[in-house]
Formats: sequence, structure tokens, C-alpha cells
Amino acid sequence: MLLLQCSVVLLLLLPSTTRTQKLPTRDEERFQMQIQDKALFHDSSVIPDGAEISSYLFRDNPKRYFFVVEEDNTPLSITVTPCDAPLEWKLHLQELPEERSGEGSGEAEPLEEQKPLIINEEGTELFSYKGNDVEYFVSSSSPSGLYQLELLSTEKDTHFKVYATTTPESDQPYPELPYDSRVDVTSLGRTTVTLAWKPTPTSSLLKQPVQYCVVINKEHNFKSLCAVDAKRDADDAFMTVPKPGLDFSPFDFAHFGFHSDNHAGKERGYMPKAPSSSKFFRQINGKSRGDLQKLCIGNKNIFTVSDLKPDTQYYFDVFAVNVLTNMSTAYVGTFARTKEEAKQKTVELKDGKVTDVFIKRKGAKFLQFAPVSSHQKVTFSVHSCLDAIQIQVRRDGKLLLSQNVEGVRQFQLRGKPKAKYLIRLKGNKKGASMLKFLATTKINKQPFPSLPEDTRIKAFDKLRTCSSVTVAWLGTQERNKFCVYKKEVDDNYSEEQKKREQNQCLGPDTRKKSEKILCKYFHSPNLQKAVTTETIKGLQSGKSYLLDVYVIGHSGHSVRYQSKLVKTRKFC
Repeated sequence: MLLLQCSVVLLLLLPSTTRTQKLPTRDEERFQMQIQDKALFHDSSVIPDGAEISSYLFRDNPKRYFFVVEEDNTPLSITVTPCDAPLEWKLHLQELPEERSGEGSGEAEPLEEQKPLIINEEGTELFSYKGNDVEYFVSSSSPSGLYQLELLSTEKDTHFKVYATTTPESDQPYPELPYDSRVDVTSLGRTTVTLAWKPTPTSSLLKQPVQYCVVINKEHNFKSLCAVDAKRDADDAFMTVPKPGLDFSPFDFAHFGFHSDNHAGKERGYMPKAPSSSKFFRQINGKSRGDLQKLCIGNKNIFTVSDLKPDTQYYFDVFAVNVLTNMSTAYVGTFARTKEEAKQKTVELKDGKVTDVFIKRKGAKFLQFAPVSSHQKVTFSVHSCLDAIQIQVRRDGKLLLSQNVEGVRQFQLRGKPKAKYLIRLKGNKKGASMLKFLATTKINKQPFPSLPEDTRIKAFDKLRTCSSVTVAWLGTQERNKFCVYKKEVDDNYSEEQKKREQNQCLGPDTRKKSEKILCKYFHSPNLQKAVTTETIKGLQSGKSYLLDVYVIGHSGHSVRYQSKLVKTRKFC
């Protein structure tokens, strides 16, 4: 189990002159006391078992954390949450030093034996990650030893959170997401947007209190609530963190409740007087930090955001927060553009620039493309993220194209001097539509990777075993990068559930690292032979898996093939 006493690490690093003490196990009563008094773990190098710690990294200054697993075959789960910058982190395992005296008689050992215990600083590397996703290390059976977690930020000073537990099955501090974890836009107005999402099963099945927090901004979606809070704090510039090696001034200590007799705060242009508790609470939980809003709305799963600007694109995120642990899980965010104040205007397209388009249910969107120079051909590239949409293209009032588009499609039309193209995009009757659109006169400008006509994944039933499945898919003559991901699902996972998750605009960066199987480059000059196969190994018998193949183009845009539901054999 993880040790909660900081003295354990000190014992490992100091000379041993007597018999090494037996490492204590987790005492639940004392553990709960320590969790309530979180000051015990402030600025500590020991990670407590079953509690989330928050800390700060200075750029290019690594920070290490330790914990001990005393017994072999212990379950272990570690979660690292970057806040406002990508992190590089590694997990190493070091063997615990053996006990010095077998009998523990208390007699002094010979001088030559009284040497400091030497610990291998590196140990065995178990896991490493680099990025800004919430990433996990999970092991159902971990060996005993001293575990070292090293974190580094090379981009800027940043906050982060770490959670570790040896009882992952019973703790479950993070709310569980429903099978359809998307945030849907159900109503769109000039100044309002109504959002809806499926409730988390944590409140109904585990009977744990959960509240939802909605985040609205104009820049991008957030991957964690920690990132939201870091952005809000940065915008507030509430306090500048002192640099390593610099002394704290009376101004700095004033923030921690220490009083100063001088006027250092005035010299810095800062009013040291703290606000009242109620006013301070409203400031932290208020609705706005410039263009960033965070609203915690209780346990309801339908919410209307108001006071928005007309004809403005907003990004919406929903986080389920466990009220008992204050730990959160992010839903799949969405974006939408509010209606225009007056009559809807046509969106002007720029040559070679990808435009995100949102269309409400049964709605329509008008785009216009007017090339600034003469051109022989014009190319329209469409990537429909969800269901099929209808596209119509008119040139100077004449209808040139009218088709339904699903997935990625490219249309090339003959050009005409000083021509203007009007594009009408009509949404689906089933729900809102999201798509990416590009218009260009440059022949070689292709934002999305080329796709075969058939984007299905084929599974070979005769090659199916208890621990592996073999699949194949088609490629093209263009060399692209293909990445394969897997996700274990319940046996009653239906095609309808699979369809709900088919947002093709969500790339591999939205997937967990543990779900990644492989990435490879593939193409074939002969389209008849542009087929590649892969055997997915390491699966569990009698389990169902959802397989996804992503093709990544040269520009970085990715497209997902149609997901494939497979099941390993139960008996072999």
C-alpha cells in the first residue's frame, strides 16, 4: 500500500544503524484524519494513498514524488492532470533495500557495515507520457518497491494534480461518464444556447452526490477542470509566484495571512486589504473572467447559457464533479455560433482556410467564396463530423452541384473569371450538424487525408482467437499515417450506441493513451492492392471491443474510419 508518512522516504535515504523497521500499512481511521487535514501533505514529496494533491512546477525544474508499495500483487492506479501547460512525466520502480540485521538484537553493527543505503536513482521505467491530456497508469498487480514519479514542464511554470490509490475498485473518486458523453446543442438563439447531456451513472448507481459545471469561452475546448481554473487564475493575475532562489517579500507573505508593517504592497501598486469572505466567494465562483465563464449548476443536465453575443462562436464544456471528493471528469465538449442580430448574413470564405461550421437541427448555413484572381478550377472539401448533410453550390446563380455528404468528400469544379460561388449547407433532421469546410483555387491544397470509397473495417472471423482479432482496411495511393485504437465495451453495446460516438472530427488526441495499439504508414500505387491487415493481440477472452482506425494527413487533420465492433472467442 502507499505510505502516508513522509518519514518513510527519509528512512530510506539515511544510514541504517539498526534493524530496519517494518513499513506501516494504511490505517483507514488515521488515513481519513490525514485527508481532512490536507496541510499535512502540502509541499510534501510523498503521495498519500487515495487523495488528490495539487502542486506547482517551475519551468525546466523537475519535481519528484515517492510512494511505497509494501506487498506484491497490489493494485495501483495513478492519474496525472496537467493544468495550463503540457507535462512530461515518468514513473520508475526501485527495489526496497533489504533489512540489515536479521535478528534485530539492538547491538551496534561493525563500522564497515554502517554505510548509507544507496538507492538506484533511475530504477526501472514503467511508464512515460508527454502532453496535456489527463493520463493514467493502471496496474491490477504491482510489485512491491519504491515508486518514483518525476514531472517536468518545458513550456512554462504550471500547476498540476496527481492522484494515486491502491484500491481503485472501491475508491472511484472520479465521476463515471455515460455511454454517450457528448454535449449536445438543443437550441440556438442570438444570445442564448441550450445545452443537454446524459447524466453520469455515478449519482444513480453509486449514490454519490454529483454536480455539473459548465464552461463557456471563445478560444477552445478544455480537457480538465484544472485547466479551466488555471486559465481563470492566470486571467485574474491574483498572485505572481516567486521565482526559485528569490526571497519572499512582505508583500508575498501577506497573501498567506501574515501582516506587514511596511507599505511594500503599495509600492507594487497592489491593495493588500483582503476582501470579505462572502465577496471573495462570489469572486472565485462568479460567472465571468473576461471571455471565460464557469457556472456550477447543481445536478440538472439541461442548461441554457444566456447573455452571449450574436454571431459569435463559443466553445462549451461540461464537467461532472464529485461533491465528496471535488474531483471531476470532462464530457466531450462542443462548439456553436450564435445567430446573427439581424438577417443571417453569408459567411465569407478565405482561399485555403478551413472553416468550422455548425448547423442546428433542420437548419441551414450559407457560405460564399469569391476568388480574388482568375482560376482554372475551384475545389471544395467537406468533412462532415456527424450525420450526412446536404450541399448545394451555385455559381452566379446557376446550380452546379447538389449532393448529400457523409464523411469526407471533395468536389472540383471548372473555374470562371470573377465568379462568385454560393454554398448552401443544410443540416440533418435527426440533430445538429458539425463540419469542416474549405474552398480553394490551389490545386495541391488538400487539408484532409484522401480516403477510399469504402471506409469500413473488416474483421476475419476464422482468425479470431481468445486473445486476438485480425482486421483489415483499405488505403489509397497517397502515403498516410494510420493509427489503431481499441476500447473495451459491454456485451450489450449496440449499433445505436456506436453511432452516437461517431464524431469523425475528434482525432486521436481525444483518446486515452492506454487505448492506442499502433501507428504505421501505408500506401499502394495499385489501388487493387491497397489493403492492409493487423492482428490485435493482448485481448481478453469473451470480451467485446470497439476498434477505430484514424488516418492522419500531411496537414495534421485526421479522419476516423467507421468503427468496428469485435468480440474475442470465449473458449479456445
